[in-house]
Amino acid sequence: MSLRLTQYAHGGGCACKIPPGELEEVVKGLTSTVDSTDLLVGLENGDDAAAVRLQDDLALLATTDFFTPVVDDPYDWGRIAATNALSDIYAMGGRPVVAVNLLGWPRDTLPFDLAADVLRGGMDVCSRA
Repeated sequence: MSLRLTQYAHGGGCACKIPPGELEEVVKGLTSTVDSTDLLVGLENGDDAAAVRLQDDLALLATTDFFTPVVDDPYDWGRIAATNALSDIYAMGGRPVVAVNLLGWPRDTLPFDLAADVLRGGMDVCSRA
């Protein structure tokens, strides 16, 4: 019997995001702690990444994604998720330098060795980037 990862997702990819109107309601009272002259893209922009000026000609872009299974193959899921996250950086004209994995995994539901396959897929995409 093969495991279908997509059966654990209530929607795929962006379909699992909080709708923009609801998200705006949640973050409307939050304010930035970054000096506004150096914050190029923040909460008020509604973008997928933040941008903070480090020097006149250099900014740091930061983004975070959680990506539910859109395919059943764990390696491909990792590749798709990493490609999606990288696209946020590319869309802002950035160059990926470092990536951090945020892994939420139901160890009692899904075999933990599948997580390694997901992470390997993401690492392969990031290595090529």
